[in-house]
This record gives sequence, structure tokens and C-alpha cells, in this order.
Amino acid sequence: MTALQTVSPLTVSPLTVQLLSGANLAARMPSLEDYITREPRVPLSRHPKWLMVLQEGMGHSPFAIEAKRGDKTVGLVCLSHVRSLLFGRYLVSMPYLNTGGILADDGVAETALAKRAVSLADELRVRYLELRHEQPLQQPTLSHRRTDKVHMRLELPTTGAALWEQITAKVRNQIRKGQKHGFTVHWGREELLDDFFAVFSHNMRDLGTPTFGRRLFAAIIKHFPGDAEFCVLRDAERPIASALLLHGKGVTEVPSASSLKSYNSTCANMLLYWQLLERTAERRQRAFDFGRSSEGSSTFKFKKQWGAKAFPAEWQYYLRDGTMSDMRKDNPKYQRMIAIWRRLPVGLTRRIGPLISRGIP
Repeated sequence: MTALQTVSPLTVSPLTVQLLSGANLAARMPSLEDYITREPRVPLSRHPKWLMVLQEGMGHSPFAIEAKRGDKTVGLVCLSHVRSLLFGRYLVSMPYLNTGGILADDGVAETALAKRAVSLADELRVRYLELRHEQPLQQPTLSHRRTDKVHMRLELPTTGAALWEQITAKVRNQIRKGQKHGFTVHWGREELLDDFFAVFSHNMRDLGTPTFGRRLFAAIIKHFPGDAEFCVLRDAERPIASALLLHGKGVTEVPSASSLKSYNSTCANMLLYWQLLERTAERRQRAFDFGRSSEGSSTFKFKKQWGAKAFPAEWQYYLRDGTMSDMRKDNPKYQRMIAIWRRLPVGLTRRIGPLISRGIP
């Protein structure tokens, strides 16, 4: 009879937590990538290379906090240090993206990562630490939260034809209406950046929001050569609708998509999204992530009509100075600024918008 063996606590490697930046971060990047991509479904927005994208595209300082047991990574949080003369300093995981925050194999690693992130926020003297979770972490230091938005996601069939049958007759009719106008569809990368940005920046001006800079999208294309691409619809030579697609492991995201308001009656936006969904199905992806929306809003209803379902978004905070509403677009103190921005020439907003948006977490 074989005796039962027990594992002594002494044989378990102790947990270590290390802050990575600069050359140390670059050296650990392959291991961090392996840790993040081990699951069967991983959005590209979870990739640690976003730290480099946001550094090049928006000037944010990159940090990663890694938890290890021996040589094995058991937890990770990627953080960008956002600095602005107008708004102050923030530590965010991750700016521009809808999802970020702490990933950990167990509660011990999770707690250790949360504590180190909080201490880094203190060291950098930021206004707050923001972790863009989807499920809440039970960490006392993360005492504030936002739950006012939801992620909208659609499970996909295996073919574009099956997807066509899955959507409603009303949506199919709107897509056909867009097709009747003879718009051409273009897929590409660097060669479509100008067309994409022309539509995107125009739409951001109309929304009263400072546009992200062209450099951000150039950095995305550079760092994700096989997984990021633009889709542009043209009316003759004029770009009228555009989107950025991010293809992760089993899931595709659309963090930025726009169409010109003057083309609303043509259903160009419906045609654009059909192209995005069909492209995603062709790549054998299992899900399409439309991004976040407030429940009941017009964007929520737009996404829901495609069959997307709502999933929770749990943004958690360690607050050091001020309130979380200070940077919210719906804060009353920003309404006059938004109204003024909408009246500015698009060319001017393209020049000054990136200088402002880089400092907004």
C-alpha cells in the first residue's frame, strides 16, 4: 500500500511582487504576454504591449506589477501614469481601453498586486488609481467604484451567412439600404490611417470631445501588425465611415468607430458595422465586443439591435484627491466647454484635441 504524500508549506515558493518599468519591463514582456494569452479567449485590449502603445501614442509612462511564485507568473496589472497640466495626474489600467485592472491566479496574489498598485499611486502622488475591472475585487483600499456602464458583446456563429440569418429583418433592411448607395469598402493598415482619422476626428468634434491623436492609432497599427486593422467606407473618394478593429484570441473589439452625421440617412453606419461583424466571423472569432454603453442610451440600443448582450463593467478606485466625477463628461462644469468645442473648426480640434485628450484618463 502506497503511503499518502503531503506537501509541506516549505515546498511552496513564496510570493514576490516586482514593479517593472523601463528596461526591466521590456525584458519581462515575453513572459507577461505568455501569462495574459494562456486562456482560450483573450481580448487584444488585455495585451501588455498596450503599455508601449500608450507611451508612444499619448506620452503615458508605463508600469507593470508582476506577482510570481518562483519563476512562475501568478498575477499582473498594467498601469499607465497619465499626467496633465490641466487635470493633474492619474494611474490607470488602461487608458483608451474599456478593460484593464488586476489579473491573478488567487486571492493572495490579487491582494498583493492591489496593495502595490495603491502604494505606487501614493509614490506618484496621483489624484486616483483607476482599475477597469469587469468583476469587483474585494479589496478594502479600492473603496470607490463606477458601475454606470455595461459591456455590449455578441456571440458569433461560424460563418458570415449564418450571422446574416441571425440578425433581425429590420437590421438586414438597413444594411441593404446602405448597400444601395454604392459605397466602397476598404480594409488596410497604415495606408488607411488618414482616411480613418479624417472621419474619427470629425465625429469627435461633433460630440464635443477632444480627439485622440493620430499618433495613438499609428502606434496601435505598429505594435499589433497582424491583429489591428482599419475599415473605411468611401463615397467616391470621400471617406464617410471608419473603424478600428482589434482581433484578440477568440474575440474582436471595436474601440473606435465613426460615421459622418451628414450620411445618417444613408445607413452608412449600419453598413460599416455589418462589414466589421462579417470580417470577424470570417476570422473564426467567437465573439464581437461593441464596447461600453450606458444602459438605455442610444448607443446601447444601437448595439442591442445587433443581438449584443450586456455584461457588467466594474471600475474600481483608490481615491487620493478630489472626486471621481471630476473627469466625467457629464459633469455640469464641462457642459459649456463641450458646447464651445462643437462649434470649433475641425482642423483646429485636430491640432489641439490630442494635447488635451492625452491628459484625460
